[in-house]
Formats: sequence, structure tokens, C-alpha cells
Amino acid sequence: MVDQPTRQITLAQVAQAAGVSPATASRALHGGDRIVGDELRARVVQAARRLRYVPNAHAQALANRARATVGLVMHDVSDPYFAAITRGAMEVAAAHGALVMLGSTFRSPDREIEYVSTFRSQRAQAILIVGSGFSDPDYLDAMRAELFQHRDVGGRYAFVSHHDLPGDAVLPDNAAGGAAVARSLLELGHRRFAVAAGPPTLTTVEHRVAGFVSAIDEAGLPRSAVHVVEREFSENGGRDAAHALVRGGLDATALFCVSDVMAIGALTALREQGVSVPHDLSLIGFDDIPVMRHLCPATSSVRLDLEGMGREAMRLVLGDPSSDELGADGDSVEEAVDPRRVHFPAEVVLRASTTAPTRR
Repeated sequence: MVDQPTRQITLAQVAQAAGVSPATASRALHGGDRIVGDELRARVVQAARRLRYVPNAHAQALANRARATVGLVMHDVSDPYFAAITRGAMEVAAAHGALVMLGSTFRSPDREIEYVSTFRSQRAQAILIVGSGFSDPDYLDAMRAELFQHRDVGGRYAFVSHHDLPGDAVLPDNAAGGAAVARSLLELGHRRFAVAAGPPTLTTVEHRVAGFVSAIDEAGLPRSAVHVVEREFSENGGRDAAHALVRGGLDATALFCVSDVMAIGALTALREQGVSVPHDLSLIGFDDIPVMRHLCPATSSVRLDLEGMGREAMRLVLGDPSSDELGADGDSVEEAVDPRRVHFPAEVVLRASTTAPTRR
């Protein structure tokens, strides 16, 4: 009779048995930069012995690396939205003496998972995922498995924007921003709207459109007052959406683009079609990347502190000395609570591209 292989005990199981976080269990067993109290260390060691835990060489390598490395995964490195967030994140990484490896997925959920897996195999201590999440259940299951394996060997991770996954996250107020756009346009007198949206499987798109539509509903207007056109979440997508609206007989007096790059594409297409902004159609984007104020006309948007979002996300994933103090029992304060959610407000900034509707 052949003996069945013994199931490998994970660090997460040891941590659960000792009543601590995986990161604390890793420090207690393998060492690290932060000190674990004697009582807590004894509890973890006792649990490891009881479960016959065998230390993982990969986990030890993570704990003993002299210089931290962070794998930063984003949708598109050429997009000013992601460039601004990355700049803020890398400022904090440099202050911590950490190295940052970049990965651009071009909004492919499969490629995002591949990058996380690759950064894990390269023993990055932390992984930061920047950009919209995907609502696909298969993606969520696969990404959750990758991140939990990273966590189980003492790695850390965090998100910028919604990912519908457990973990620390910086969350721009996308739904509230979309609602604020609708209310601003309503106050100007608009009653017929078009929305240039990206794929609805992206949670950022879903939340921004939902916020906009909910504010229109609250104003008592019929759902037919909003015409949503779904295209790529890109400059070309904005161009295609604007062309489709004009070809279909433009009825709206205001166009809301769910990102600034889509608004830039839409502005180009409207100019090509002879549609005057804002005389024929008011236009507003979302994110307020720096170029928006320099377009002709200067284009309205929803302002987010993009660099601030990047800085805060990197603080979450590396640990901010001002908020990651050690507790009396040796465990860190941040690990003793639920995953942290840092919300960033969204503020409508009206410029020359948005005005009261004119009679046509």
C-alpha cells in the first residue's frame, strides 16, 4: 500500500491557529524588520510545532531581502491617469528605499493575473494593483487565489479603485463623482444627456455611470433622457462614441465621458463632425488630468487627487510609520483591524466646454 502524501501546512493555517495575521506569523518564524513580542512569538512557534509546519523557502527569501520590491500593475502606462498615480506611488517607494517594477495590462484581466503571478515568482514583497476591477467571477476567483498565496508567505498587496476583492484599497468616489456631474448639468438647464462609457465589465465604468443615472432619476426625469454609448475605455473609444452619437442624430445637449481620455477623443470627433462645443453640445470628462485645462475649449472634468491616491496606496502596501505602529502585544495596529479603505473625494470642475444649453 502506497502512503498518501502529507498535505502541506501553510503559514496562513499557522497564523489562524495562533490567532494572528499571516504577516505577524511570518515575522515570528522567519524574522523581519519589525519586532514581535515574546509572548506572541511563543504562541506562533507553538502553533507551528503542533501543526508540523515546514517553513517555505520562498517565504524566508521574502522576509530576508535587504531591499523591498513592489510590483505595480496598471492598465495602461501611457494613460495620463495611470502615469499620475504611478508618480505619486513611486515618490513614496523612493522614500522607503523600495524598488518598483511596472506592468501594463492594457485592460486584460488575464494579463493582470499573469503579472501578479510573475511578481510573486520574482519574490516581490508587495503588489499594488492600480485601475478598475473586473466584475467577471472567473477573474475574481483567479486573482483572489494569487493574492492569497502571496499573503500566505508574508507578502502584502493593495488596490487603487474598486476590485471587489479583500485587501487595503484607495477608492476614488466614482459614483458620487458621476452623480455630481449630473447635478451640475441639471443646474445649468440640461435635460437630454449622452454618456460615452467604457465596457460595463469594468467596475469604474459601472460606478460612474450608475452615479450619473441615479442623479437623473432623482431629478424626476425619465430614463430615456440618458443615452449611453459603450465603447473602448480609451481615446479611440471616445472618438467612436461621439461619431456614433452624431450619426444617430444628436439629440442630447450635454455629453458626459466617463474618463478624460475618452473626452479628448470625443472632442476631436465632434470638431471633425462640425459640432461646436459648448454651443451645440456641452462636454465634461472625469479624472481632471492636467491637459484638460489646456484644450480648446478648456474642458470640464471631475477632479481626483491622482498623485495623492498613488502616494496613499503605496503607504498602505509598504506600511506608513505614522499609522503602522506596533501594538502592545507586538502585532501591528493596522493588522488588527479590517482591511483599510481610504476614500478620495471627486470634485466637479466646470470650464469653457460646459455651459447652459442653447436653443436649436
